[in-house]
Amino acid sequence: MTLEDYAWNLHERELYESGQATIPSPYKLQILDDSQKRLELEQILVQLPQKYLALWTMESANRYTDMIDIGDDDKKQQILTQVEEVFKKRLTRKASAYELRQAGFLAQKLSQEARSSVSKYAARVFAQAVATAHMRGHAIVSADYAVKVVNLLSLDDIEAVRKEREKQIALATKWQKSAEIDKKD
Repeated sequence: MTLEDYAWNLHERELYESGQATIPSPYKLQILDDSQKRLELEQILVQLPQKYLALWTMESANRYTDMIDIGDDDKKQQILTQVEEVFKKRLTRKASAYELRQAGFLAQKLSQEARSSVSKYAARVFAQAVATAHMRGHAIVSADYAVKVVNLLSLDDIEAVRKEREKQIALATKWQKSAEIDKKD
């Protein structure tokens, strides 16, 4: 994979090229987690070109959008649709990083207007997924926010966390195979 395929952001490219991009990455939030499953996930994610990483992250995040409650379903759907349109354009290089960041700020409004903790963190899963189309590092943060949602729904349930990580790993493996097939074409 070329450096440009690995990371669209120059800083992340330079870290990768110099061998400074390390896993496991540090946690950005406190969660009950299965660190071995997280490491297994990161070992797959590091192999994905950024486009496929972003697609994986958004597909993972879409499992949580139904949990977002801002008290106005029409407004929520309008924000989700608008943000996803910019996200898709970014994947085809028809939207700039600036436009994507603006869409990310809009996505963050879902978290700010959330009516519960579960809703707030579900919205953060989505917002971080959007940001992955700009910087790779947001992918694992999105996945960690998904675990945070699981933590809130199933207190102290490491088995529920493990199942979430396994879903993330299975989906990442699917995108890894898709990237390999596209590489051959």
